[in-house]
Formats: sequence, C-alpha cells, structure tokens
Amino acid sequence: MITTVATQPIAGQKPGTSGLRKKTPVFMGRHYLENFTQAIFDVVEAKGKTFVLGGDGRYFNDRAAQVILRMAAANGAARVIVGQGAILSTPAASHLIRLNKTDGGIIMSASHNPGGPEEDFGVKFNMPNGGPAPEHVTEAMYQRTTELTGYRMLEAQDVDLNTVGRSDLGGMIVDVVDPVSDYAALMETLFDFPALRALFAGGFRMRMDAMCAVTGPYAVEILENRLGAPKGTVTHATPLPDFGGMHPDPNPTWAHELMAEMMGEGAPDFGAASDGDGDRNMVVGRGIYVSPSDSLAVLAANAHLAPGYARGLAGVARSMPTSAAADRVADALGIAKFETPTGWKFFGNLLDAGKVTLCGEESFGTGSDHVREKDGLWAVLLWLNILAARKQSVAEILGDHWATYGRNYYSRHDFEAITTEKADAMMAALRDLLPGLPGREVEGMTITAADDFAYTDPVDASVSAKQGVRILFADGSRIVMRLSGTGTEGATLRVYLERYAPGPDGLDHDPQQALAPVIRAAHSLARLEEFTGRTTPDVVT
Repeated sequence: MITTVATQPIAGQKPGTSGLRKKTPVFMGRHYLENFTQAIFDVVEAKGKTFVLGGDGRYFNDRAAQVILRMAAANGAARVIVGQGAILSTPAASHLIRLNKTDGGIIMSASHNPGGPEEDFGVKFNMPNGGPAPEHVTEAMYQRTTELTGYRMLEAQDVDLNTVGRSDLGGMIVDVVDPVSDYAALMETLFDFPALRALFAGGFRMRMDAMCAVTGPYAVEILENRLGAPKGTVTHATPLPDFGGMHPDPNPTWAHELMAEMMGEGAPDFGAASDGDGDRNMVVGRGIYVSPSDSLAVLAANAHLAPGYARGLAGVARSMPTSAAADRVADALGIAKFETPTGWKFFGNLLDAGKVTLCGEESFGTGSDHVREKDGLWAVLLWLNILAARKQSVAEILGDHWATYGRNYYSRHDFEAITTEKADAMMAALRDLLPGLPGREVEGMTITAADDFAYTDPVDASVSAKQGVRILFADGSRIVMRLSGTGTEGATLRVYLERYAPGPDGLDHDPQQALAPVIRAAHSLARLEEFTGRTTPDVVT
C-alpha cells in the first residue's frame, strides 16, 4: 500500500558541493531523510525510471537504503540497482550508472567525514552521466524541500539486500548486485594486469590502508585476489559503520599508521590510502610523501604507459586551488589545460565534451574519463602501472619529474570548525583588500594580481562566481583562501600555499620550510589570528 505522509518543510536541506551532509541524528530525525528523498524524486521525475543505490556502509546506511527503496517504489520508479548490503563505492556507483544507462543514482555517503551514531551522514544524487548533480539541479532540489507538504511511502517489509538477485517491491524491480565485480572488470580494461601481477611476483611490497571504509573489498579483490599481492597487503579492509573509530580521510594526519610505516625502517615500496566512499587517495613512497597536486602531474606525464591511456590525453583539468604542476605537464605535452572551481561536478562537462581525460583536486581526488567521479583505487592502480613500466621507485619518479618540469612546492592548511560569522567576516575583509593589493610587497614578494576566482564553463557558458580568493606573486608563488562546504558544523577555512622552484637547484627542500614566507604572507594579509584567534592549522597536507 502506498501512502502519502503529511510533512512540512525542514530548514537547511541545501546540498553542498557533494550533496546534503548533516550529523547522523539529524538525518535520523522525523521526516528528514524522507523529505529530502521526496525532493530528489520530484525534481528528477522518478516515474518509470531506473536508478542505482548504494553507500559507503557508514552508520544508518542500511536503514536509509530501505527507506529510499520504499519511496522509489511509491514514486513509480521501474527499477533500482543496489549494491549488495547497500554498499557501493562512489566511483563504482558512477560506473554502474553509466554501464547500465540508468537515469541516475542516489549515493549515501559523507565521503571522508567520520561515521557513527553521532558523526556524519550524507545523501547525494548523481546524474545519468554518472557525475554529481550540477548546481541548477541541486538548487531545484533545495527549492522543492522548502515547499513539501507530503512524501510518498510504500508500506512493505524490508528488501533482502544481503543476497545477490532480483526481487519485487510494490511492482518495482530491485536488483541486488555484487558491488565489486563490474568495477574490477573496468579496471582490467584500463591497466596492464599481467605486468602488475609480475610486479608483485617479483617481490614488490605494498601497503594499502582502506581505513575501515568502503574501498576495502575492492582493494582486496583487485590487489590480493587478482594481482597476487600478499594477503594482508590491504589493512583495515573491512568496512565498519563507524570506520573503526578512524577518520577516513587519506591524508598524512589521519592516515598516520600508514605514514609511520612508510617513513620507518623496512618500509614497503609503495603505500596508499583511501577514504570513506572510495573516491579519494593518498600515495606514499618509501620515505617520501606525494602531494595530490604532484600526483596529478605525475599521472598526467606518465598515463600513456597504461593501456587504457596509450592513445594519449585530450587534456588535463585541475581545481583552482590545486597547484599548477599539472599545467606544466599539459604545456609540455601540447594538450589542453583547464582550471575549474572546487567540486568534481565542474569536471563533468569537460569530460563529457571530450576536452579532458584526467582531472584532479588537491583534496586527494584524481580521476579520468572512465567514470564521472574521482576514483581512489583507480589512481593507485595507475601509479602501480607506472612503477611497473618505469622500474623506478616513487622517489626516483618524483625526482625525475621535478628535474624535468620544476617543482611546485605546495601545502594546504585547514582551520576547522571556525565560527561561521568570524570566517565570513575575515573573507569579506580580505575581499575588500583585493583591488589595492597588486604592486604591494609582502615577505619580500611582489603581488602581481589578486581576485575572487570566477569560472565560465567552456561547454555550457554557465558562470560560477566567488569561488575563492587568489593572491598571485611575481615569482610564481600563490595564496588561495576559501571556505569549504564539506563540513557539517561551523566553517572550515582552507589556505592553499604554493611556491615554484624551476630547478635545477632548490628542488629538495621540506615543503613547509620552502613555503614559510608564503605562509607568513597569508596570515598577515588575511589577519587570520585577529579574526579567528587561530595561529596553527588543524590539518596540514
């Protein structure tokens, strides 16, 4: 029986760059998940359509899946493809949407945010191309949440999501599928699996930290089962509702166990970590950390070594806060380069139009045109393919890269849970300064330009304004500041710091030391301590 449950609008159901994220108790509150889900189905007109559904396994994932399925049936959807156990990594969900030519998908995740009864939960809609919904769609969903008076619900028993197979839910087909198999098959088409098997057979040692999150089953199947990496290569491989108490954000701060192993005696040849929903990655060599910006540049310079990219790259895109290292590779290869706002959805148009092949963000996300999301395990496999083909260490590959292109020293400093009013006041004051900054000297560096980044999409001509403050210096140094939309409380100030060394000298400094004058300039220009009371970042990457 289908019923219409009376409700009323709930304030604040406005999706950010990666869907709607709130504390789990908020999502579990009366009508909260249901209201937002109804808004999704109203905007995309669910009747007769097919969707993909899955999540990263965090707390409330299983119950939310049952609610969404019953609402999909009540709204007339024809079919939903669900990952077994309601589990799907974000890139795997994107692939299933594309592979099955569905009408989109709902992904239950708060990505790299902590999970648990008191932690974070999220829901986002991905479009038929497999990518995150663009702003005009998420805005329509938000507007719909402000006017809801009821939502449709099928009264039914829970669907068995633990068994692969087909069932009927109120006339809607529910197909429960293996969450890993189709994704693993896609990876086999992109990378030289025989060469990777030979690499591991030859004694190559690796550590992959899945951080008790969704990538574990994918990494075990591909690395250990298909490529022959020793059992135990993947650590924290079992997804847990609270991620084992870990913060599933693959950076040096939160993946500290991996960092300690890779920087210690007897370290493996290669290390990697992934995040809550499997779309981010961190790469580490023995004794050397690879920044996400450098990782994108190295992948762009060497992608042709993998079978899936032997044809060459159409172009490379990076988010504006990401270092310009990839631009230098694009220039050398004679291919297109693009600078977009933060948010993977901005890469979607470029990928769909065939203008770029690789994309990356400094926030530990890289990907290609194989899906329309960033893809952590894909990046790890491309690195492995490069290591197998070049027969060099991570440190040697980085050294060669810097010698060829110069080094863009880079770091991101995060100041978390700042009172929103204080963060907004600081950014407003900084924006007021911008017109008078060119020509000014700070910390011995001359400012050549200062603006609030605006992006005009080269495909659909849409404009995105106020995407982050940029301060550019004559020597190639750069400061970028923006407030992040991925947290669930307060504001996170992200300060991006970059300094270019053309080489051959000055390529082997510690990044924080090399960036010291840029860091001081950023704090001074933004009057960071004055506005926020902070002097030290919570996370440094």
